[in-house]
Amino acid sequence: MPSISRDEVAHLARLARLAVSDDELDLFAGQLDQIVGAVAAVGSVADQDIPPTSHAVPLTNVFRADIVRPGLTQAQALAAAPAAEDGRFRVPRILGEEA
Repeated sequence: MPSISRDEVAHLARLARLAVSDDELDLFAGQLDQIVGAVAAVGSVADQDIPPTSHAVPLTNVFRADIVRPGLTQAQALAAAPAAEDGRFRVPRILGEEA
């Protein structure tokens, strides 16, 4: 099983631009080593006879049926808008002319 060294943790911290103390280097090295070991243990359990699954229980359609219901008219929707123009919501421009 591979062991995560302090130098590797320090290198990762530099890449992530994290300030890590010497005590934290030792702590994180141990924690990362446990994580890598746990992932290796899970990987060793998987077998060729077990198909990959995304859910433990097969799913069917979990959405409710679409039911057409009356909605707001354009005038009703725009009635509460702070600003409207040409039958649409008016919002501040966020893109320049180049877009």
